Amino acid sequence: MKKFNQLSELGLLVGHIVASSEWLTVTQEQIQLFAKATEDQQWIHVDPILAAQGPFGGTIAHGFLTLSLLPHFFATSFVIEQSRLRINYGLNRVRFPAPVPVNSRLRAHFKLLEYIKLSDDGYQLVWEVTIEREGSNKPVCVAESITRDYL
Repeated sequence: MKKFNQLSELGLLVGHIVASSEWLTVTQEQIQLFAKATEDQQWIHVDPILAAQGPFGGTIAHGFLTLSLLPHFFATSFVIEQSRLRINYGLNRVRFPAPVPVNSRLRAHFKLLEYIKLSDDGYQLVWEVTIEREGSNKPVCVAESITRDYL
């Protein structure tokens, strides 16, 4: 995990990959719990027997499950000692170029696209987040995530 003392250190990193997260394994239990929470019970996610006959040879995670892991990936990538609060402000663009088969290991890479001062104690940061699956050349999610950090 990368550590920054001051939020201002990030201003020098616009256009660069700032950090990468730890690896995380997506389990069938997580997929089932997400399906239950979102009422998305499509067989490709929740029925291992039927999904074994499907196009991916087994169940896959919901795209939105992959996206919902962003807070975990942020938390395991870097910390800014000076920042007292980071909020999720939204997303500009999200794509799911490849599936996430059950038991895949994922990690995220954070490229800082924008660093904007909003007030004396607030900054908006736009991140290009690329989530990769171990052993795959194609990302499973690419998103522009907007955060607001406060001193």
